[in-house]
Amino acid sequence: MKDFTTRIPLPYKLFLCLSGILILVSFLFNSPHQIFIGLRNIILNPDILITDYMEIGGVGATFINCALLIIFYVIMLIFLNVKPSGTIIAGVFTVSGFSLFGKNILNIWPIIFGIWLYSRFQKEPFSNYIVTALFGTTLSPALIQLIGTTTIPLYLSVMIGILISIVIGFLLPPLASACMRIHQGYSLYNVGLAAGLIGTVLMSLLRAFGIDFESRIIWSTGNNVPFIILFSMIFLAMITLGFYYNGNSFKNITKITRYSGRLLTDFYLIFGEGITLINMGILGLFSMFLVVLVNGDLNGPTLGGILTIVGFGAFGKHLKNIIPIMFGIILCTFFNIWEINSPSVILSLLFGTTLAPIAGSFGWLWGIIAGVLHACLVMNITYLHGGMILYNNGFSGGLVCMFLLPLISAFRKEY
Repeated sequence: MKDFTTRIPLPYKLFLCLSGILILVSFLFNSPHQIFIGLRNIILNPDILITDYMEIGGVGATFINCALLIIFYVIMLIFLNVKPSGTIIAGVFTVSGFSLFGKNILNIWPIIFGIWLYSRFQKEPFSNYIVTALFGTTLSPALIQLIGTTTIPLYLSVMIGILISIVIGFLLPPLASACMRIHQGYSLYNVGLAAGLIGTVLMSLLRAFGIDFESRIIWSTGNNVPFIILFSMIFLAMITLGFYYNGNSFKNITKITRYSGRLLTDFYLIFGEGITLINMGILGLFSMFLVVLVNGDLNGPTLGGILTIVGFGAFGKHLKNIIPIMFGIILCTFFNIWEINSPSVILSLLFGTTLAPIAGSFGWLWGIIAGVLHACLVMNITYLHGGMILYNNGFSGGLVCMFLLPLISAFRKEY
C-alpha cells in the first residue's frame, strides 16, 4: 500500500487531499441526511445554465458531489497511467468547478462513454482522449434536460437522452481538434467552442420538433464569509506548498508572466510544481476577492469560475494576461445595460479569462478590447444552445477570436 501511494504523482495527491477537505467541510454545513437528500436533488434536477447546486441541494451535498467527481477522475487518471501536466491539472480543476453548478456523479458518464467509443473507433488508447474526457462533459446537462422533457413519453425520453449524450461524446474529439485551428490557440477553453457548435445544432434540431427549454437563473447568496475563509486557506496552502517546492523562495515567479499563455503553454512542464502552485494560489486569491470587491456572491457558479481560473494557472493564465480581459469586461458594464454584480456579468468576468492569450500575445489594449467584445457577446448566445452547454464563455471566447484575430492581423505588422 505504501509503495502504491508513493507512486501517485504529487498533483493527484493534492487533488485527493482537496476532495478529503471538501468531504469534511460538507458536514459543517449540513447533516448526513440533508446531504443525502441534497445529492438526490442535484442528480434529478435539470442542470442547464445557470443552476447553482448549492441552492437546490445545499452546500454540503454540493461539496460531496465535487469531491466524488475529483476522486473518480483521479482514479481514472491513475488507472490509465496518465502523467500530470498543466492540461490535466486545468482539466481536473475545471471539473471540480463545474461540479458546483452543472456536472454531477450521474450526468457525466454518457459523454465519457461516447468519447471512449470514439477512441475505440480510431483504434487508439482512451488515454489519448483523456483531456477531452475532462473538458468534454460541458454538455452533461443535456442528459437530464432531454429526459425531463414532457413532449415525449418518459421511457422514450430516457433512451433518447442517453443516446444523444453518447453521440455528443463521440463527436467532441474531432470537433475539438478542428476548433483549435479556428481560434489558433487564443481561447483557452477550446472544447467550449466545439461544444457550443454541437449545442447550437442540437438545440436547433430540437426546436424544429417543438422541444424548447426555458432559461433559468438559480443563484444562491449569503455564504461569502465562510467561503472566503475556506478558500483563502486552500489558496494560501497552495502558495505555501509552492514556496516549499520552489526551494523555500519565490524566485523566478515573475518568469511565468513572460509567456503569452497561448495554447499549448504548460506552466507545470515548463516550471515545475513550485512556481505553478504559487501562480495558481495567487490567481485564486485575486479572482475571489475581485468577486467580493464588485459586491458579487460566492456560490456554486462563481466558485466554479474561480477554481477554473486556478486550474488554468497551470496552463496559460497569470495575472498579467487575465487583468486586461477582466478590465475590459468591467469597463463595458459602465456603458451597457448590465449591472457589474449581476450573475451573467460576474461569470463573464471570471470565465472570460479564456481570452487571456490575446492580452498576453498582443498587449493590454487588445486584451481590453477582447474583454469588451466578450462581455457583449456572451450575454446573447445562451439562446443558441438553450443553456445545455456549461462553457458558455468558452463558446463566446472562440467566437470573439474568430472575429478579432483577423482585425489584429490587419493592424499589427508583427502578427
